[in-house]
Amino acid sequence: MEKSVSYVNRREFLTGSAALAAVGVTLPMQADTHQFASSEAAAEFDMYQQRRRWELWSLLGDLPWDHKPSPPRLVRTEKHDGYTLERWMLDLNGIEPVPAVLLIPDRRQERAPGLLFIHWHAGQYDLGKEQLLRGTSVQPAYAPVCVEKGLVTLAIDCWCFGERKREEVGRQGEEDTFKLMLWRGQVLWGMMMFDELRALSYLASRPEVDPARLGAFGMSMGATKAWWLAGLDSRVRVAMDVCCLTDYQSLIDADRLSKHGVYYFVPGLLKHFDTFQINELIVPRAHLSVNGRRDDLTPPAGVEQVREKLLGLYRTYGKAEDCKIELFDCAHEELPEMRREILTWMDKHLVAP
Repeated sequence: MEKSVSYVNRREFLTGSAALAAVGVTLPMQADTHQFASSEAAAEFDMYQQRRRWELWSLLGDLPWDHKPSPPRLVRTEKHDGYTLERWMLDLNGIEPVPAVLLIPDRRQERAPGLLFIHWHAGQYDLGKEQLLRGTSVQPAYAPVCVEKGLVTLAIDCWCFGERKREEVGRQGEEDTFKLMLWRGQVLWGMMMFDELRALSYLASRPEVDPARLGAFGMSMGATKAWWLAGLDSRVRVAMDVCCLTDYQSLIDADRLSKHGVYYFVPGLLKHFDTFQINELIVPRAHLSVNGRRDDLTPPAGVEQVREKLLGLYRTYGKAEDCKIELFDCAHEELPEMRREILTWMDKHLVAP
């Protein structure tokens, strides 16, 4: 079974950035949080975001922008209580096929909101996209939530995970992939984000989905991907991340770099961006982040620093209610009260027409 998909290509993505370069737009590295007194200032900030998005993409190595994906291939369809699960093989990058699951609730709006569910790392190289269906020891499965709320939900296997696992020892496969990509001028994180970008395009192309209501959600590695993707691609209208938002310098100061795998690191990133400067590319779209105060991956001082800067920018934009960054008394886990926040956010910003 084949379906037509409209993927973002390099030319389309560069249009805005090329226009900015042509007129010589130069804006400050960090937006002035008092500048939106007029629509002209807001438009200037929007242009700044477009330029910075491409600057961020440019740090992610050689990406297959010019690859035109072949049609998706349906592997099989499974009927479950309240939803249909389609298993697909997607051509996202032209290098290796990408296994994916698409959850389609029986009860949903005619043009339903779409959710990109992004799996975590945790050294669980065999899990991948199946996290959507199975959950983990610290986060119950989200499939029932997606069914209840009528969210058409897509999850793919990330590089080196699930059906894309490279070696019997998953960590070895990930490290080998990271090293080989560097030799080839690629960055593992960049290739990961490129796949998620193309997966979002596939989700947006589905006839069941309203492309104006797309969300990105994940925990841990999936959380970092969710806010990066929302920063990189304005089609993400709602970003929701669990347990992986903190200021990079705070992570360094707390001596916590060892808590993150090699996938997390981008050459030269800190010369151009800190965590806030990536997240400001999401403004004024809805953003929820829930984190643990005792989580070794996210020093709380760094969470608070990002929160203070982002909330100021959202307030200036008149959208203070659309940004919520919270700390809970827990480690690297999703508490029931965290999930309540997430479900409320979904209802308000994604489910509501």
